Order: sequence, then C-alpha cells, then structure tokens
Amino acid sequence: MLLAYGFLRSVFEVFERYKTPIDMISTSEVSVSLTINNASNLDKIISELESVGSVTIDKNQSIVCIVGDFGGEKRGYANKVFDALKDFPIRMISYGGNTHNISVLVEAGQKKNALIALNKGLFNYN
Repeated sequence: MLLAYGFLRSVFEVFERYKTPIDMISTSEVSVSLTINNASNLDKIISELESVGSVTIDKNQSIVCIVGDFGGEKRGYANKVFDALKDFPIRMISYGGNTHNISVLVEAGQKKNALIALNKGLFNYN
C-alpha cells in the first residue's frame, strides 16, 4: 500500500498467526506477491488479508529456481534466463536474497517445458 507504514508487518503477521511459511516473495511499495506451499488455512488467511488490501489467488503454480553465480558484477545472465523463458508467462520473479538464485513462478503444467527451455538456453543443449 502506498505510504502505508507497517503494511508489510501486518501482512506477515497473518501468515505467522496461521503458522504458514512463505516460500517466495516479491514486494513493491504498493503490492506483495508471495507463494505458500501449505494451503490448509488459506481461507482464513485470505479473510484477514482482505482487511488490509485486495487479494488475488493464483493456484497450480510452480517455483523454478535458476542457480548460478549471478553477482552484481556479472552481466548477461538475466538476459539468458528470460530469453530462455520468453514463451512462458511468468507470474512472479524473485532475486536478491543472495547472488546465486533467481526464482520465477510459472504455471505448474508448464514447469517441465520451462526447465527444458532453461537448460537449452543456458547450456546450449539441443
């Protein structure tokens, strides 16, 4: 939420109350995108989060992690990763927790093909 002090804390507290770990997260000043693996309390979580802002749920998504040396001084890796995934709708991107992992969220049914495309795009295997 724009200029809302404590917004992120209030979001994270909901997940803490329901003991639901967050797998992947991407934030901006006006939104939070996240993934969870345990949906057992999802209805309660949604209900509480709707008091803080609007909530949209995408189901049947898979996290694909690209592991390598993506340090700030490296150039061209992001281009290779996203060029390899150009034919896949990417729902979320997470990078920055460390320099060795870029994570993307794709539709679960497209996970295998996305992995094959990454393999070809990053390692030039045919």
